[in-house]
Amino acid sequence: MPTVKELEAFLFSAAPKDLAMHWDNVGLLVGQPEQAVRHVLVALDITEEVVQEAAAEGMELIVAHHPVMNCKWLPVQTVRTDMPQGRILMELIRSGISAICMHTNLDIAEGGVNDCLAQAVGLNVLEPLGADGCGRVGALPEEMAMDAFLPHVARALHCSGMRYVSAGKPVRRVAVGGGACWDYHADALRKKCDTFLTSDLSYHDFLDAKAMGMNVIDAGHFPTEDVVCPKLVSMLQSAYPQLNIKKSTSHREVFQYFLS
Repeated sequence: MPTVKELEAFLFSAAPKDLAMHWDNVGLLVGQPEQAVRHVLVALDITEEVVQEAAAEGMELIVAHHPVMNCKWLPVQTVRTDMPQGRILMELIRSGISAICMHTNLDIAEGGVNDCLAQAVGLNVLEPLGADGCGRVGALPEEMAMDAFLPHVARALHCSGMRYVSAGKPVRRVAVGGGACWDYHADALRKKCDTFLTSDLSYHDFLDAKAMGMNVIDAGHFPTEDVVCPKLVSMLQSAYPQLNIKKSTSHREVFQYFLS
């Protein structure tokens, strides 16, 4: 059976570590490098529910997208059971479960988050969106009206709700950025995209988008990035057919929408 360290090396061969942003924290973050692995759980995030699911099913390893510790938004200076992140880390260690996280390197890598997102909504990928390789620019096979593209995206990404602003343009050349990628809006405009599909926009971002004359869809952080999890399962299963590899069933979209 492969070790945790060997599986980390395999994942880095698909999404090289040097692609990660300088503030990121990727690779084996918790666990034993030499531990033999028979069972792997794949999830977008390592939550308390995901750790409980992994422990209940005898998983030795969780492979996740978002880092479980020490990235830009989640510094860890203490590990305490009266704090959510501390409970997660303590339970991983208690249960002997290792954690490998592939974040911005998987966003940028060919075949990673943004290629999976573009493929899910039916785009033919043309080029990266940002100068750093993050995001994608693609084209629909045929032009769509915005009111037809919206339900198309919702179905493709299994969204429970979306926020959007329409610039009154049809949809054909689309920029996509899984997760919080509004920082790349200038690249989308420069590359003559009529529509930008991403997430985590603020009120003022929507105002700016409308003034810029670009359709913008905020489909949610989870739906725009969870599309990579089945790809990770497939990739690992192809390379290691002897392993039991599954996608988490406990981790779902955290947002709920109330419609009046």
